Amino acid sequence: KSNIGHTQAAAGVAGVIKMVMALDRETLPRTLHADEPSPHVDWSGGALRLLTDPLPWQRSERPRRAGVSSFGMSGTNAHVILEEAPAAGTQDTAEPGAGNQEAPVVPPWLLSAKSEAGLREQADRLRRRLRAAPGTDPVDVGHALATTRSSFAHRAAVRGAGPDELLAGLAAVAAGEQSPYVLRGRADAGERPVFVFPGQGSQWDGMAARLLDTSRVFRDSVEACAEALAPHLNWSLPDVLRGSAGAPPLDRVDVVQPALFAMMVSLAELWQAHGVRPAAVVGHSQGEIAAAYVAGALDLDDAARVVALRSRMLAGLQDSGGMTSVAAPVSWVAERQPRWGGEVEIAAVNGPRSVVVSGPVRGLELMEKECAAEEIRVRRVPVRYASHSRYVEELRTPLLAALDGLSPRAATVPFLSTVTGGSVDTATLGADYWYRNLR
Repeated sequence: KSNIGHTQAAAGVAGVIKMVMALDRETLPRTLHADEPSPHVDWSGGALRLLTDPLPWQRSERPRRAGVSSFGMSGTNAHVILEEAPAAGTQDTAEPGAGNQEAPVVPPWLLSAKSEAGLREQADRLRRRLRAAPGTDPVDVGHALATTRSSFAHRAAVRGAGPDELLAGLAAVAAGEQSPYVLRGRADAGERPVFVFPGQGSQWDGMAARLLDTSRVFRDSVEACAEALAPHLNWSLPDVLRGSAGAPPLDRVDVVQPALFAMMVSLAELWQAHGVRPAAVVGHSQGEIAAAYVAGALDLDDAARVVALRSRMLAGLQDSGGMTSVAAPVSWVAERQPRWGGEVEIAAVNGPRSVVVSGPVRGLELMEKECAAEEIRVRRVPVRYASHSRYVEELRTPLLAALDGLSPRAATVPFLSTVTGGSVDTATLGADYWYRNLR
């Protein structure tokens, strides 16, 4: 995380990739951007330390191992132990003077067909052809299969160190049998991902700096967002996204919400430029504004107007309350609400054991104290107002007036509403909907 920031859903696997590369390179990389160790850890009390310099990590008599943890307030609880693979054995059959050049790695042989029978037939046909031409280079076969064939739903990957294992794998596919040299699966080409747009709290300083420098698609989208937001802002969107000196801080709601909107819209443009198109979109809280734009329900000017004007009004509520995430069922929270002075409201139900509550700080502290006594995990959301509750109702009249004249339309991508809990007619995403999204 200190190297590349919070990668959200990919955070755990990013750590796994890092440690696999450390095993391969025989070096533990230093921990970046952590020059001051946290005072909340007793660094002198054990063998735990930050790596301020790269540390050699060479093979020895004992296998090297690494633990990678992924823990999250939402309930993620994963730990993976990685161990280096055994060293490859040496071959004693090389001709004298042949040198020690390694043989090329044989890529897997990839097969696909429209049916299981077609897959078996293709494997048998390829096996018979290769048995009739024993000198064929398996690397060339793998390259041809990967780059010159169409992909269909029924698939198999045949892997092996040489021709004998690869041919045995083809024979197993042809016979419909299991084999250690074969991986099988079905990939339905019609399945596409759902784009999920998060609410506030997913930001970090400089979150777009690298993409602004390396991706024209992303940069062009940010510039389009900046132009759409310009009539409503008095600060530079690119400066905020780069984390430039002098840019307003992300702890201001009227800064972070437009910045996150531009970030999400531009990431969606980048994914689609690479051919990843959503089957549907869904947004959480202010993330619904970006989701509505990507779905085609709002044009960019209207979406920018919603996020900029609404966040500006929220800034007027700063320091009026807060929000806390509670790892408990909604029934548990609802049962105990009267004990917290009647001030705390259920703001969002994010899952079976994930609820967000809003209210004055005094009520939140009462709730958090009781949760601690019952060993219920809580986390204060980094906002200073009580969103999604009665405490924002004073914004209803001015917000409806400010957003009058929006022109929502039918979406081109299915839009799933977290306000209603289902599909909605996106032609109804006018001012009243965006107030309900806030309330």
